[in-house]
Amino acid sequence: MPTRLRNALSAALIALSCLLVPFGALAACVTYGLADTGRYVAAMAPLAADPAVQGAVADSVEAGILNEVDHRLEASPAAPEPGSVRPFVDDAVRSFTRTEAFHTAWDAGNRAVHDAVLRALRDESEHAVTVDLAPITAQVKRSLTEDHVLLARRIPVEHTEVPVLPADEVARLRKGYDVLEVAGFWLPVSAAVLAAAGIAVAACRRRAVTATALGTALGGALLALAVAIGRRLTLADIGEAAHRPAAGAVYDALTQTLRTVSWLLVVAGLTVALVCRLTEYLARRRRGSAAPAADPAQEPTRARV
Repeated sequence: MPTRLRNALSAALIALSCLLVPFGALAACVTYGLADTGRYVAAMAPLAADPAVQGAVADSVEAGILNEVDHRLEASPAAPEPGSVRPFVDDAVRSFTRTEAFHTAWDAGNRAVHDAVLRALRDESEHAVTVDLAPITAQVKRSLTEDHVLLARRIPVEHTEVPVLPADEVARLRKGYDVLEVAGFWLPVSAAVLAAAGIAVAACRRRAVTATALGTALGGALLALAVAIGRRLTLADIGEAAHRPAAGAVYDALTQTLRTVSWLLVVAGLTVALVCRLTEYLARRRRGSAAPAADPAQEPTRARV
């Protein structure tokens, strides 16, 4: 094969490989990271101690409790004003978010929601995704009872179905999930095969390795930039500014592995490229120093006068 054709084919294969790198990293992180319940719960667990997340959860829980309390107080003529219990409810809910029982409820809730969503995505049913709060309530009740909290045994454990995803959203997400399951394995494998083929075909393999490494580093940088832009767009879509810090914390927790992988690609690519350039420089110096010096005995003798 002519050298020019080999170099053109190598450049095309390497460019395609580097183009697949960020998409393969994204698909693999989603498939083998977020789609695993254990890894998902472990990634979300530290957020239970985040003040922004605690505040957002407290606001939601407090709103639900006050809505129910207000209805009951309005129905009783001898009851106090509905707004008079707000400070007590607020103090109780925010105190609860700082306890170990809240951490237990947070992990149990995330596990229940993740399991329910995964079952819906892997099944062929078209019904909406709901979560039963009874197991979570029972776990919180058991934790509070072990801590000797008063009236903990009187907490009612009722089967309450909470909607998580409507049926139309489940059908749409199932298609994307099926694509990610295939892409999470085949995109990284295809990128590696194309890179190896491009290096093997190249006339100068050291330069081909350097180009592959630089392209991989560029792909990692683009992936990190995409994650940063996605965070900005996600927070911009949230109407309430008070909940944006909590949403940012959740986004950072879900994309932690992806950001780590992107920077690993950048560092690994630049390191390999630097090593290739260094070895090329040393090889040139070695060839220069190994060149035989001119032998005076072999120089043509001048005619003696």
